[in-house]
Amino acid sequence: MLGTHPKIPVHGWLALDKPAGLTSTQALGKARRFMGGKKVGHGGTLDPLATGILPLAFGEATKLIPYVMDGDKEYEFTVRWGEARDTDDAEGKITAQSERRPSENEIRQGLPAFTGAITQTPPDFSAIKIAGERAYDLAREGKTPVLAPRTVNIYTIELLDRPDQDHAVFRATCGKGMYVRALARDLAARLGTYGYVKQLRRTRVGPFHTANAISLEKLEDLSHKGQALTALLALKAALDDIPALNLSASEAQRLRAGQSILIRPQHEELMKAGTILALHQDLPVALVEAKAGEFRVMRGFRF
Repeated sequence: MLGTHPKIPVHGWLALDKPAGLTSTQALGKARRFMGGKKVGHGGTLDPLATGILPLAFGEATKLIPYVMDGDKEYEFTVRWGEARDTDDAEGKITAQSERRPSENEIRQGLPAFTGAITQTPPDFSAIKIAGERAYDLAREGKTPVLAPRTVNIYTIELLDRPDQDHAVFRATCGKGMYVRALARDLAARLGTYGYVKQLRRTRVGPFHTANAISLEKLEDLSHKGQALTALLALKAALDDIPALNLSASEAQRLRAGQSILIRPQHEELMKAGTILALHQDLPVALVEAKAGEFRVMRGFRF
């Protein structure tokens, strides 16, 4: 029988290695069928063309999706020079062409302009809402979405390979909200040509990376064997960079009831932390903040 027993509560994360050709919602649906669990969400959308890390949250882990989506990301991608596409990737229609191909030296010289805090206009085919409508819906109707430029942070970008004159392979690490398709488009423009993303793979989202990822094929195999839950990562896996507060049984009970607990001298080092993970016997109880001499509940967990 596929999936887990419906009475088993499913809480935790999957670092799904999404294949090409599926939307994030389709990939989530398949994983949910293999895993069981009623409450499922994903932390950060991937386009159908893209592969790689799609964090899936089950049960109480869905409360942590905003923290994962705010995490840093890493991408490896191939840019095809000399063509512009309306989607800024290989799935779109050609809108312009150029005979110019940048040299390897020109590419390397152009990269520093795209490191740090940069201004970027999202692609027309994006999920950003304009007056209640998705930009990609407007673009598919033949309209031109008016998208405001935004500041995004690109920490590193490097040229990995240049297999031929038409293509270059890059790796980039960035903060939230950065569009690789827009980066490829803008880099090509700086180099005096056109360009689009031919291939895209996300290799990390916050603490989730290819080393702890699982494919849908492997997940299906585990499901057939009744072992799907062995692929589940702990709820706190999404919070590996958040300081922890270990609770007594009585303190855990107070936090579960939505009450605050006093900050004791041994916990003074946590007073400067913005968000703290409160644990009892290694089980997450709540996300708390230090305020006015107390630890106050920001988000509680129910198991």
